[in-house]
Amino acid sequence: MYVSHLSLLDFRSYESVEVELEPGPNAFVGRNGQGKTNLVEAIAYTATLGSHRVANDTPLIRAGAERAVIRTRVVRGDRASTIELEITAGKANRARVNRGQAGRARDVLGILRTVLFAPEDLALVKGDPEGRRRFLDQLVVQLLPRAAGLLQDYERVVRQRSALLKSLRQVRGAGRAPDLSTLEVWDAKAAQLGGQILAMRHALVAALRPRVAAAYEQVSDANGLAELEYRSSVPATAGDPAPSAPDLEKAMLEALAEAHPQEVERGVSLVGPHRDDLVLTLGGLPAKGYASHGESWSFALALRLASYRLLGGSAVGLPDDGAPAALEGPAREQVFWDPDHGTDADPVLILDDVFAELDVRRRERLAELVAPARQVLVTAAVPADVPPGLMGARFEVTPGQVRRAG
Repeated sequence: MYVSHLSLLDFRSYESVEVELEPGPNAFVGRNGQGKTNLVEAIAYTATLGSHRVANDTPLIRAGAERAVIRTRVVRGDRASTIELEITAGKANRARVNRGQAGRARDVLGILRTVLFAPEDLALVKGDPEGRRRFLDQLVVQLLPRAAGLLQDYERVVRQRSALLKSLRQVRGAGRAPDLSTLEVWDAKAAQLGGQILAMRHALVAALRPRVAAAYEQVSDANGLAELEYRSSVPATAGDPAPSAPDLEKAMLEALAEAHPQEVERGVSLVGPHRDDLVLTLGGLPAKGYASHGESWSFALALRLASYRLLGGSAVGLPDDGAPAALEGPAREQVFWDPDHGTDADPVLILDDVFAELDVRRRERLAELVAPARQVLVTAAVPADVPPGLMGARFEVTPGQVRRAG
């Protein structure tokens, strides 16, 4: 798949802009602060309904405007789909496909798939667990779009359960015994949703593990094995890399009941997917705190390349010996089954200002790996930062304008 056209209205720095894109490499070149990242951010947002730069949508709307509109034309095989997303501050975002009736924004998930690598990705290795949880969840949603609703429902339950815990804490602080019967009702809801999310994450990590190891070996000097471990507040079935949702629901319910005293004392939810972490190790040591700057970049890059390969990116030269055992049978059907996963399903690969951050060897290796991809979007401050094999169609970016060069 590839994006053939991008149109923005009141998105970030752009009052209005239209860009015709090509399959293969497309390079956006311009000085810092001119709006290059805004263009690729809009494309990635269409695929994930999230930004790699901000946690909420309000900054995406141009200052002084009431809403922003992103239109993308996505070509897959011999079919083209036009996606229109309307982002409105303080209101639910709306979407339409091929000028159809406006509906929920998440209804467009799955039409476009992207993998974006940016300087912010260094936080996947060096930052807090929240960023790594977001990495897993955004990848799950691209593999299984219906997971977006599940994640939203779980977040709502956690907020409501946490509000109840705060009120129970106040009751306890006043010297009265809190009634936990209502809390048990919310436990059941949280465990039912949380068990499904945990099952998806466990299966995803099992699928990523060999691909990350292979990608790290290709983009680094291979000093140590890059490994992933999903560390959860909910005990998983021993020895099972992808435990089932029912088993995890039961385990989470038991863990919640055991944590009641501590949760009421602190007034926060202590058990569930929102408390978990993806632990990255290199040569048996935690990457966070032990990996060098270059090794951290290689690990972050390996996570994105492995994601690309898992999403169907057959063009990137990573070994793929089929789905791991954790994704076979019912686990694969429930979590990742996509009947259109094969033909022309390669995601759009976005490299946002990353070549300036990499040393010469890593820059050359990355360019060599991604050049065969169906479509690569590159941003750079100067043409020299774009490897020759990725220059392709070139666009000069100045404030509010994008012009095809050459």
